[in-house]
Amino acid sequence: MKLSGLLPRTDRNLPGASGIARVDRRTEALLRRVGPGDVAVLDQVDVDRATADALIRAEVAGVVNASPSISGRFPNLGPAMLVAAGVVLIDGVGVEALRTIKEGMKLRLHEGVVYAMDRELARGSQHTEESVADLMVEAKAGMSAQLEAFSANTIEFLRRERTLILDGVGVPDLSVPMAHRQVLVVAPGQGYVEEFKRLRRYLAEQRPVLVAVDTAADALRAQGYRPDVIVGDPDRISTDTLRCGAEVVIPAHTDGHAPGLERIQDLGIGAVTFPASGNAEDLALLLADTHGASLVVTVGFHATLSEFLDRGRSGSNPSTFLTRLKLGSRLVDGRAVAALHPSRVSGAVVALLLVAALVAVVVALAVSGVGDTYLDWFGQAWHGLLGRAGGLLS
Repeated sequence: MKLSGLLPRTDRNLPGASGIARVDRRTEALLRRVGPGDVAVLDQVDVDRATADALIRAEVAGVVNASPSISGRFPNLGPAMLVAAGVVLIDGVGVEALRTIKEGMKLRLHEGVVYAMDRELARGSQHTEESVADLMVEAKAGMSAQLEAFSANTIEFLRRERTLILDGVGVPDLSVPMAHRQVLVVAPGQGYVEEFKRLRRYLAEQRPVLVAVDTAADALRAQGYRPDVIVGDPDRISTDTLRCGAEVVIPAHTDGHAPGLERIQDLGIGAVTFPASGNAEDLALLLADTHGASLVVTVGFHATLSEFLDRGRSGSNPSTFLTRLKLGSRLVDGRAVAALHPSRVSGAVVALLLVAALVAVVVALAVSGVGDTYLDWFGQAWHGLLGRAGGLLS
């Protein structure tokens, strides 16, 4: 007797990408919870590069956005990154989907439709490389309006934070000496690990102060380096890294609230807060500048116009622009430093490789059946060379 009709259906053979729903309108909170195979359900107009990079690193199966991922205001970079990484991106499903889709649901994404098994929950537009490219062309027309808005925001930001930017008022004290030293600031930008690896020779020669921003602190530890200063939200950083001995600086809102401070207190780790409206990258640069760094090298930072506008979601563009303007010629991109300090194989390493090869040859001859013959030949040749040398000297 078959009972298949009484068993629940599965989506094993149904088309599309499947995963467990992680739902949150607060993008930052959502990024802390998503993991491999999940479907991130969010509400974010113009998905930026930082968000896309975090979702890709979390290895999500798909992204469902209640809002347009590309609104047309400017050519934001996130959707192209997600699609190129093979992440299914469906957007414009509407805010009602955030109530219909429950945390922990098993979702299936197919042709712009969000299913639970075969039941439709929401419908939007599924992006492809072609659709993203078409929208990006249209979005370039919005850049002029964004630049005008940026000008107004810069004036407002300078009015609000002028003492911080101009005089360094509010920058916390550090015990790590930076005066007259080079400082390397590493942020978790696209391709930052590979960029950091190319600076090994620079690190060995200059021994700069290492400042890690957010999750870059864990990446530095994985590469065998201990950061001197960590700037960022402790909730994004592993416990071992927080306890590695680095000074911890927690960005705080202007009202004094510092996300992640409770975790630091629970771990019994000392930390200082940095109240400001800029992002963690900018605060790290201000720390180096205020404490007298002679040169500041950046890794994981991006400075093209598209990348600059892409950070508009955080409202930190004026901070980013003014911070870099303040550091001026002391601010150098890590890729330029890597070009001036190319990694080279030292003579000692080459000599060691030659010795190892010679030992391997000798061992192979000693254990082979013809080893004695070759050794006798080498011995006769060596004695012949010594005899000729003696004759020349006499």
